Amino acid sequence: MRNSKTLTTTLVLVVLAVVGAVLPFLLSHYYVDLLTMLFVNIILVSSFRLITIIGDWSLAHLPLMGAGAYASALITGTLGWPFWPSLLLSAIIAGVIALLMSVPLSRTTGFSFFIASYAAGEAMRLCWTRFRQPFGGHTGLANIPDPGSIGAVDFSRPIPYYFLALLITAVCLWLMYRVCRSRIGATFHAIHSQKSLARALGINVVKYKMLVFVIGGFFAGVAGVILVHRMWAISPNQFGFTPTLYLLVWVVFGGTGTFAGPIIGVSVLTLIDQLLDPLAEWLPMFYGAILILTLLFLPEGLEGVPKRLQSWYRRRQDGGKASEDSTTPENVTTEEQD
Repeated sequence: MRNSKTLTTTLVLVVLAVVGAVLPFLLSHYYVDLLTMLFVNIILVSSFRLITIIGDWSLAHLPLMGAGAYASALITGTLGWPFWPSLLLSAIIAGVIALLMSVPLSRTTGFSFFIASYAAGEAMRLCWTRFRQPFGGHTGLANIPDPGSIGAVDFSRPIPYYFLALLITAVCLWLMYRVCRSRIGATFHAIHSQKSLARALGINVVKYKMLVFVIGGFFAGVAGVILVHRMWAISPNQFGFTPTLYLLVWVVFGGTGTFAGPIIGVSVLTLIDQLLDPLAEWLPMFYGAILILTLLFLPEGLEGVPKRLQSWYRRRQDGGKASEDSTTPENVTTEEQD
């Protein structure tokens, strides 16, 4: 059974890799850029799911993405560093900021954590707004350098940048998946399900809450770097409450029970966004409705649909068997036998 599951997963990954390699050559540059932004959001939702594993939902995650974006914009634009060192350093800076945030946040739980994380993220975003130097104030920063070239490959072009983003996304997803499958990931789950028992077994809950927040912040910073070097501009409004609402909807809609859940959620909603492009001004209301309906009727998200379908099919089968049993000769009445 396990070998069959592994084979299925491998085949799915191979198909996705082939499709990902061929797709940009079949699409216009607009859709290539759209897929690149989808990769950014996939890293973002996957890193957010890491934090939900331990039972916390952070509203500071998008500002941490902004921290990575601003850091890379300043490192490459002001200091003149190349892209690759900036990518790693900016992600580390986002992780360090997440560490500083986690010191007070790790002492809070539930709704208190939710509100405190929003306050921490908003405080950082207001710093970008208020300080014209070096963050550019309300208008942000522009003319951010592209990653440059490697040989004949110019990463300022949509297709080369698409493959760059695809490579970084694949590496990030692999690393996050390994974290989820490791002993550290198992400890995160244990803290979520039985916090008191975890403490009784000697697990330092505060330390692990800080650790998962830092890991999530690091990968959010990576997403910010990919974003800013494709858009060539950045402003504080990109990391405000409305984009954070979109992030929450992506994760809730996909589900957090499996690693693939949020990825499915953001992919499906990106497709729906394109179909509803003429109604773009109504998108926040649409996302709010999706969030409410998902919580009411599909609490496990899209990842729970197969389970629900299996359950429904079993009930149909059991109902059919019960109906057959009711018509067997043993159940025929004396009057019918006469």
